[in-house]
Amino acid sequence: MPPRTRSRHLPPSLSRLARPFAAAVSAALLLTACSSGGDTGGSGSDTPVQGGTLTTAVDTEPVSWDVHASTQDITAEIQRQVVDSLVAQDAAGKFHPWLATGWKVSDDYTTYTFDLRTDVTFTDGTRFDAAAVKANFDHIVADSTKSLYAVSLLGPYAGTEVVDADTAKVTFSAPFAPFLQAAGTPYLGFYSPKTLKDDAGKLAAGGPVNVGSGPFLFSRYTKGQSAVLTRNPDYDWAPATAAHTGPAHLDKLEFRFLPTASVRSGALTSGQVQVAKAVPPQNVKAVEANPALDLISRQNPGGNYNLWLNGSLAPFDDQRVREAVQRGIDIDQDVKTVTFGQYPRAWSPISPTTPFYDKTLEGTWPHDPKLSGRLLDEAGWTGRDADGYRTKDGKRLTVQWPQLSIQATREGRDVLGQAIQADLKKIGVEVKRPSLDLGTYNTQVYGGKAHVVDLSWPRFSPDVLWLFLNSGSAPAEGGINATFVKDADLDTWTAEGRATLDEKVHSDVYPKVQRRAVDQALVVPLYTQVSLVGTADTVKGLTFSPSNWLTYYDTWLDTQ
Repeated sequence: MPPRTRSRHLPPSLSRLARPFAAAVSAALLLTACSSGGDTGGSGSDTPVQGGTLTTAVDTEPVSWDVHASTQDITAEIQRQVVDSLVAQDAAGKFHPWLATGWKVSDDYTTYTFDLRTDVTFTDGTRFDAAAVKANFDHIVADSTKSLYAVSLLGPYAGTEVVDADTAKVTFSAPFAPFLQAAGTPYLGFYSPKTLKDDAGKLAAGGPVNVGSGPFLFSRYTKGQSAVLTRNPDYDWAPATAAHTGPAHLDKLEFRFLPTASVRSGALTSGQVQVAKAVPPQNVKAVEANPALDLISRQNPGGNYNLWLNGSLAPFDDQRVREAVQRGIDIDQDVKTVTFGQYPRAWSPISPTTPFYDKTLEGTWPHDPKLSGRLLDEAGWTGRDADGYRTKDGKRLTVQWPQLSIQATREGRDVLGQAIQADLKKIGVEVKRPSLDLGTYNTQVYGGKAHVVDLSWPRFSPDVLWLFLNSGSAPAEGGINATFVKDADLDTWTAEGRATLDEKVHSDVYPKVQRRAVDQALVVPLYTQVSLVGTADTVKGLTFSPSNWLTYYDTWLDTQ
């Protein structure tokens, strides 16, 4: 067999500003594990094989399995196999039927009326209908659910009307143009109404209580080890974008939680798993060199891995201090070193694969410690203590940047944090990084007591900027605006963006939002996340969701 090109760096699904509405959605791109040369490996057959177990190693374990409550992308990725959505999107960015056969949208984007399939059942036998749509959306916005992300995807949700069993009318109190894109995500996927009524409080624990209508059933969860999904034999309502109809090809999916990079890579190269998420950058070359493996590389859409600075809390209530920190970090060198050159340094709060990304920001705010020094002097931080940190009125210039202990090592973020601490110490800023459990972390971060919050948020829509920067997305209201700043321009522009699908409006307001966030030093973009996925060459039909998560409905194993 001739040698093959193993690594595949895939281009963005849609070019910037390419299409009026396609620019607001993601392409669901079909990816096979074969090489760019077309060799499929194994028997070389293109005919899917039924059966088998696919094992995937992932670097993060869900804290909560309730996709309506969780903010974790790993929850959405795994639960995508369990829950279906109203709509699906194709590679051209168009919407296609899934659980909804059709829909009508009011001219002002405040009402969406869905005609529903009549043949869909949840795996507990309950029928999917308009009442199920209402039960799920109402569950998301209920205070008891404590949703952070899914509730934001419902925007100014006013309620769902059951017009009849097969027609649901979703209403918003203000124009909400991004809703169809949001409705295609697993975060707005559907659980059985019976589960929501009887066991909503148990959804976070995972396992068989997580009843959806998807191609797989959630069979078993062993905390700290694995989750097992099994094929739904009755599944016959795949989205129009899928490659086949009927039940999934695979009998079983197993997800193993392997947070240690070396263990995860070793499991892939030894054949213990057929797919490995988050291949460590330092192991990319080894995967590429292995003739039995393929590497898929795709830049994530949505929010980059950013540092958000709390402008309501001293000393970051002074823009000069925020800018000093922003320009005092040697992002180019730090990111290159920690990610072995696999992740590109970021210039905007959103990634280059996100619609309406502002390329003009690139290169406009380089590392400049001398400027940082001048800004801190102007802000009055002119003293120095025995450890070299700046002082003002006898107080050390110290900022708090908590880290969530369960995710500290993800993508080497703990090491990157140490490099940033060292950079800022050089300009006289002390950065403290306490490692916190989830409860304490949420209290600190969403209570506005942290100076710095690090977030990445996959979503193929510029509306993610509303979540980050509009004051209506305040953490006290269940949002994620960790700047805690109410800026009139940012509020106006992000609100204008989500009130229409007009490309001219989007091309005007979204670049302005990105520039103002950077100019006001409310954000320090660090890097664009890249999905580095290693697969055995027997894995076929692997797909990516709009938010760049792996989906397994069309996947099969070529074991011949």
